[in-house]
Amino acid sequence: MKHVLEVCLVAATMATGVMPAAAQQFPTAEASKIFAAQTLQRGVSVNMAATNSAVAMPDADESDAWIVTVTRDGGLYFGVDAVTPDQLTEAMRSRPRNREQKLYIKADARATYADVERVLPIAHASEFETVVFLTSQPGSRQPGTMVAPRGLEVGIDPAAAAQLAVSVQLADSGQQLSGLKINNRQIPWANLQNTLAQLLQNRSEKAVQVTADGGLNFADVVRVVDACQAVGARVVLFTSGR
Repeated sequence: MKHVLEVCLVAATMATGVMPAAAQQFPTAEASKIFAAQTLQRGVSVNMAATNSAVAMPDADESDAWIVTVTRDGGLYFGVDAVTPDQLTEAMRSRPRNREQKLYIKADARATYADVERVLPIAHASEFETVVFLTSQPGSRQPGTMVAPRGLEVGIDPAAAAQLAVSVQLADSGQQLSGLKINNRQIPWANLQNTLAQLLQNRSEKAVQVTADGGLNFADVVRVVDACQAVGARVVLFTSGR
């Protein structure tokens, strides 16, 4: 009977991602181990940036998904394994993959963009043309429901980014909101989406180059990518390739 209860607790935890009420009634080492194991299976926990335009990425839940996590303090993980940038390069070079697979970056919204950006040239060297920033969504899901991961796909080829006519620049202004420019013209954040829509409405290719200072919060970059997605534009990140 005890074994059956433990199996039920694991199933409930996997379905909801939350410790079930039954487990709360058993504050034992066994219950703690059950919950801890599930936490490890779900990967490294971070507070992802919230978005409105991200799309479902169900493949990010597959056991063979390529997921790089960047924690708030700049820690780097490939799957659940802590790595240095050099170790990540080697791991991605040596791990077999289906060429249709995507690379998912699960970064804390409060991480610096520089900590996230250092993954991009590693991904590009491993022949990824795009990466997917996994994000959270507004609102809360109902207990017991399964919600597919969601994310925003961005290009990471610096050569492609340099050819785009519309560019968004984010700079560290020393204020709560970073400085925002479109084609070198300062604009308020509130005008971002409308300005993008106007600039792109008559273009056959709706694409935007995005550059950002490394010291900014990653959430600021995600906010720009989200606005581009909302107007039907793809984003290519312009990086130094370092």
